[in-house]
Amino acid sequence: MLSVSELYIYPIKSLSGIALNSATITSRGFKYDRRLMLVDANNQCLTQRDLPEMAMLQPAIEDDGFSIVHKQVPSRSIFIPHQPAGNLRADVTIWDDICTGQVYDPYINDWFTEVLNTSCRLIYMPDTTEREVDKMYAQNREVTSFADEYPVLIIGQASLDDLNGRLEIPVPINRFRPNIVFTGGAPFLEDEMNEFLIGDITFNAVKPCKRCVIITINQNTKEKSKEPSKTLATYRFHDKGICFGQNLLHRGDGEIQMGDEIEIKSYQPPINCNNKS
Repeated sequence: MLSVSELYIYPIKSLSGIALNSATITSRGFKYDRRLMLVDANNQCLTQRDLPEMAMLQPAIEDDGFSIVHKQVPSRSIFIPHQPAGNLRADVTIWDDICTGQVYDPYINDWFTEVLNTSCRLIYMPDTTEREVDKMYAQNREVTSFADEYPVLIIGQASLDDLNGRLEIPVPINRFRPNIVFTGGAPFLEDEMNEFLIGDITFNAVKPCKRCVIITINQNTKEKSKEPSKTLATYRFHDKGICFGQNLLHRGDGEIQMGDEIEIKSYQPPINCNNKS
């Protein structure tokens, strides 16, 4: 039996994630997931690719917002309301998309600017902003948040176990920033899952997740290394990139919980992976 073993959200794009026992599914993915994003002075999105220090900021859910604490300097902390108090708006760029967002108060932006040592502002994606997924993979004009591409990412625990069996030093799942982790099945079963159910919600796997340098950043120390990218490149190279995990679209709203059964309705051919050399 396949079952949900871990659930995560990342309220502010590229900051650390929050583990959940249950997650509410909305049209954009998990509730609160990547509805906030930091941008630079040119309104371009900021991520750990350029600022590994972002990994040191740990959010936690509060009644009416999020607390943010620096993992290495706990005295550095701030409270962020779910939505900005004012209505200042800005057009911000995330990869190939331009989205209209609301800007948080200056004192919040100043805090992030100081902690990350770079000029930045925190942006909220309001309900009126609808960022559509890539039309090549969309099934019903689905939308997403400030996630890289799609509303939900799934990884099998067996896939991580397979990788760690090849590494000298194992890596935790937080390197890969999934929303759903599941147990059961063979390594990389998620490659072959086409349509599946969790409760009353239907998920469709639409595109393997190509991994960037973030998977080489230790999420507890911000230190970089060559792994696990070096090892993954020897057996998970596909379509000009290292693939690990599956991007999902979904139909229906509701809640999923740890322990929920995953029922596969249809399969697709596994991706053809090989060594990039």
